[in-house]
This record gives sequence, structure tokens and C-alpha cells, in this order.
Amino acid sequence: MSGRPNSGQGAASGGDGQAGKSSRNKQAKLVLLGDQGVGKSSIALRFVRGEFHENHEATIGAAFLTQTVNVGQGSIKLDIWDTAGQERYHSLAPMYYRGAAAAVVVYDINNANTFTRALAWVKELRQQTTNSVLIVLAGNKADLASEHRAVPVEEGRSFAEENGLVFAEVSAKTGMAVQEVFMTIVILKLSSLNKCSTTRDSLAAHKLSRKAEDGVAEGTQKDRVRLSGRDEEGSSCRC
Repeated sequence: MSGRPNSGQGAASGGDGQAGKSSRNKQAKLVLLGDQGVGKSSIALRFVRGEFHENHEATIGAAFLTQTVNVGQGSIKLDIWDTAGQERYHSLAPMYYRGAAAAVVVYDINNANTFTRALAWVKELRQQTTNSVLIVLAGNKADLASEHRAVPVEEGRSFAEENGLVFAEVSAKTGMAVQEVFMTIVILKLSSLNKCSTTRDSLAAHKLSRKAEDGVAEGTQKDRVRLSGRDEEGSSCRC
């Protein structure tokens, strides 16, 4: 990413609705947080553009992308802020996560230090934002797990369950579970915004869990994306 906020945009479909004509269109701010090198930019690019670049330059400051997701009779536009992971930019982070509807805190499952830092990010978010912010704890680089795993999947899952987070292990390189993570965010945020059974029914038609299981090799994806203590109805949201 460049030194100034970059922008990218795209559209993803989670249903058959005519989102452009709907009065149910929503907008939500989403921020990615985590140490340098954990793959935040790669996750964002995989979701928005379906791309992966092996030698990705470190983000300086922050990068900005957008993605509109069509679900049922409406859509939600995600304004995605990809923050720099270097320590010298830490003081800028509140500027990006303030007012966010959701935060994806990323760590490298092959680097225990990045997991420790991710837990610190979660603590900071809990202290500096409201309970309406949906937090996803995402362990990236799962494609390397068989040879280099340093953070057991159960350790990440247990922390998420104890702290009311959504948990997932993903691979920006292969695309494993990346789409499902963002669709989970969309499902939960639209559900909390609309608070109606028709919305939940149309979202259910997306068949998130089945897609999650079909996306990768047998036996590696099940339970990768897990809702941990989140109430789909929610109370309020900053969108």
C-alpha cells in the first residue's frame, strides 16, 4: 500500500435482492488491526478484489477500500480501513477505529508474538469503544499451519468465546474463510440494524456455514468461523 490512504472498491453478492433500488441500503465502517506482517492488507485485498500478492509492501499510515455486499432486499457498503502494523503508527489507530461498526483483529497463527499483540488490540478496543462494536479475532496464514503453527486453534477459539468475539482462522493466500468472515460481519450488523425476521431469513439463504465447509480441503474448514457469545439482535451499532 502507498503512504497515503488508498482506495479500492468492488461488489459482492449474498442474495438475490435489487440492492441498488432498496431503501434498506446501509453503510458501515470496518477497521483491520494487528502487527506488521500478519496479512491485514492481504485479507482486505482478497475480499475486495480477489487478489493475493506474495510480496506485499508494508502499509504506511492506513489504506482505504470499499466493498458493497448485496444481501436479500438490501445492501451494506463496507468502508474498510487497513491500518499500519508498525509500532510507530499505533498512536494513529484510534482515529481509524473510532466510530467503527466492526473490527477485524488479525494475528499470524505461526507467530505467537502476534497473537499476544492481537489480545492487546482487543483489550484496547474494549476500553476505547462501545460494546456495539463487533470484534473478529482472525488467525491468518492457516495454509502454513501443518508445518509452522505456533498458536493452537483452541487457544484463539477459547479467548474469543471468553470475550464475546467472532473467531476465525483464515488464509489470505488461498482465500480460505476470508469471504465468510466478512459475510458474518454483514449478517450480524444487518441483523442488528434491521431487527426483523425477514432479514434474518434472507441472510440464512446465503448458507454461510455450508459455503465455509466447501471452500477448502476436507476437514480443515469446519468451525473455522465461529460466533462466540455474540447476540445477533444486538443493541445498537455505529454504522
